[in-house]
Amino acid sequence: MPAAIPFPDVSPEIFSIGGFALRWYALAYIVGILIGWRIAVAAVTRPAIWTGDPVMTPKQVEDLLTGIILGVILGGRIGYVLFYQPGYYLQNPGEILAVWQGGMAFHGGFIGVGVAIVLFSWRNKLHVGSVADVLALATAPALLLGRVSNFVNAELWGRPSDAPWAVIFPGQAAQDCAGILPGLCARHPSQLYEAALEGIVLGALLLYLAFRRGAFKTPWLLTALFFAGYGVARFIVEFFRQADAQFITAENPWGHVIAIGPAGITMGQLLSLPMIIIGVALFVWARRRA
Repeated sequence: MPAAIPFPDVSPEIFSIGGFALRWYALAYIVGILIGWRIAVAAVTRPAIWTGDPVMTPKQVEDLLTGIILGVILGGRIGYVLFYQPGYYLQNPGEILAVWQGGMAFHGGFIGVGVAIVLFSWRNKLHVGSVADVLALATAPALLLGRVSNFVNAELWGRPSDAPWAVIFPGQAAQDCAGILPGLCARHPSQLYEAALEGIVLGALLLYLAFRRGAFKTPWLLTALFFAGYGVARFIVEFFRQADAQFITAENPWGHVIAIGPAGITMGQLLSLPMIIIGVALFVWARRRA
């Protein structure tokens, strides 16, 4: 078979004591939230990058964290249930809140965070757009670390590939290439593609605009760029990412939910399109109001 990279022998668990185990995925969320919190605090303690006073105090940033965490968990889980497996959970409603079994959707978590921002801003009489801008700026580290953890967990891998950087992921599901490739099945490390685009490229752009180009002086601008940037990044990566198993059939091996001739659109791409449209529209609206 063509050259490929064996999957690194990294345990999903960092350590375990008795019945408690700390996993890389959990640590990624914790560290990502802490880094995001420090970025947000750094932003609201620099009056020079704002027009007038910063939208929040450091204490309010800390208070907002609780709502954000709840929004990510509840929104991510409910989004997965509604977007990806509604039939299964309609028959098994007792498993809807069983987040320890896996199954979270970014787009659902995104909606959950949006609800938390609106409620927090309304309660504290803050400008919703500026609060959203702070959160948009602080999100990239969690996206980066979360996608790297997906790679360590050998989950959400990409489509079969003969690229020299393709990875031989373990497990029967990952090795089932349905005759697409001979021998061991190597796949795109699409988790790392997402980490690079969503975490590094998009994060660096937002940090530069916020701290060097005065983006906070135009409310909603960073939020708009996050919407559009994430949507474009996810749409691109979906061309290399294996679709969720429930969408894959013998007649639809790539898991398209909308067929366009011989090609099509996956569920991830379908959910990303509204983000791109909203982001572009919000960017134009914010610039006109500036």
